[in-house]
Amino acid sequence: VYYWECKGYTPLFPRILGHEASGIVESVGEGVNDLKPGDHVLPIFTGECKECRHCLSEETNNMCELLRINCDRGVMLADGKTRFSINGKPIYHFVGTSTFSQYTVVHVGQVAKISPTAPLDKVCPISCGICTGFGATVNVAKPKKGQTVAVFGLGAVGLAAAEGARVCGASRIIAVDVNPRRFEEAKRFGITEFVNPKDYDKPVQEVIVEMTGGG
Repeated sequence: VYYWECKGYTPLFPRILGHEASGIVESVGEGVNDLKPGDHVLPIFTGECKECRHCLSEETNNMCELLRINCDRGVMLADGKTRFSINGKPIYHFVGTSTFSQYTVVHVGQVAKISPTAPLDKVCPISCGICTGFGATVNVAKPKKGQTVAVFGLGAVGLAAAEGARVCGASRIIAVDVNPRRFEEAKRFGITEFVNPKDYDKPVQEVIVEMTGGG
């Protein structure tokens, strides 16, 4: 809905939205050697060309110079044209994935090959929500064993961030969310304590500082 309303972005319609999915390669273009028809893949809206300076760096490989996220671009990079149309009129792409479609066309750097045994109806969140939260903790925050982590929001990204903290060995993982119904399920992802901002008459960060003896 955010992109449909074009908040902060250039309106570009008609276009096929969608960024999270799983699928099977139907065909590959010229020069594509690491994928073949029949491969199971996840489309990735933050792609990697694997050749630019950002892709070759451990610190910035999510900032590919060629395929970094661009919500205003609605065409393929190779020729500046779309691969979708209806009645001869172009339909534009979205963040290089356009997954709200039975078929889509993407740059080879915007798919990740996965095991053919992985159930496609269940692994689709890994293409965004899961890897975003897990990666933010494991690759960016990098909590050390025994440390305390606070996670704001218990949606897919938040739960994945909690799981990343658990894997890193965090001793306390504090969840902050206004929906108490999410708390019990979150324990399965390593959450040890819960804070509902609605239960306090002061900023939640102050609550956490008190809980942790200084933050």
